[in-house]
Amino acid sequence: MERDVVATVFLPIALGVIMLGLGLTLQLADFKRVIVYPRAVIVGLCAQMLLLPAICLGIAHAFALPPELAVGLMLLAASPGGATANLFSHLAKGDVALNITLTAVNSVLSLVTMPLIVGLSMQHFMGTDKAIPLQLDKVLAVVAVILVPVVIGMVVRSKNASLANRLEKPVRIISAVFLVLVIAAAVIKQRSEIGDQFAEVGLAALAFNVASLAVGYLLPRAFGVVRKQAVAIGMEIGIHNGTLAITLALTVLESQRMSVPPAIYSLIMFFTAGAFGAWMAKRSDEEVPAAASQPT
Repeated sequence: MERDVVATVFLPIALGVIMLGLGLTLQLADFKRVIVYPRAVIVGLCAQMLLLPAICLGIAHAFALPPELAVGLMLLAASPGGATANLFSHLAKGDVALNITLTAVNSVLSLVTMPLIVGLSMQHFMGTDKAIPLQLDKVLAVVAVILVPVVIGMVVRSKNASLANRLEKPVRIISAVFLVLVIAAAVIKQRSEIGDQFAEVGLAALAFNVASLAVGYLLPRAFGVVRKQAVAIGMEIGIHNGTLAITLALTVLESQRMSVPPAIYSLIMFFTAGAFGAWMAKRSDEEVPAAASQPT
């Protein structure tokens, strides 16, 4: 009964609040900004949607994850960047406007890519006879939990920007609280097995997190993207929407075990993203005096 209440009531409400908070920060100009940053956006989206699932697939095999845990990690890889990425990018002195644009575009594209990647992952790891098919109603559920709250938030901003600005901070705080509670609930419900599960998937989640941050930063730099934008892309790719992945695992895929990798990843990513952000911010501070000391 506890699981039913959490999965059917608490998680959808929590995710709705988080996605509403994201929508309150978005406007149509965020989508148009793709034209302003074409290289950064294209590199970021390709890394997020093509390279990252391939890396995740390799990590799942390298660590010999059990099928449901492997699918749970792939579900996380298919999830768009979390709204928390904007905060971490700001602290790391990244390009927050680019973060917002990537989150906006990726959230829309994930309506197609998430069911596709998860469906293929289930067939690959679980076999067609054991895979849970993603029926139309479940695909529509994915659309509902991602798109509807975001659209509501965007409508509020377009109709009353001052109200959206006033709501943005309290909703962000509530979203952060919900994020902690969602992760805590996922961990508590599996507390008797969390040690074994962390042993099974902890190192794989850490490896995927580090790989996400590294790819998100180094690939754009290799393509000539400026450091500030590369930091933003690294945060966008390294901080996945774990709440979305946990919610989909419990409510759409109806698998408690598939929610474990996103929960563990969400715990790990705050430490790694914090360390990465502090390093990037320090480098930025060191570059400014150096640049200022150069003769004009």
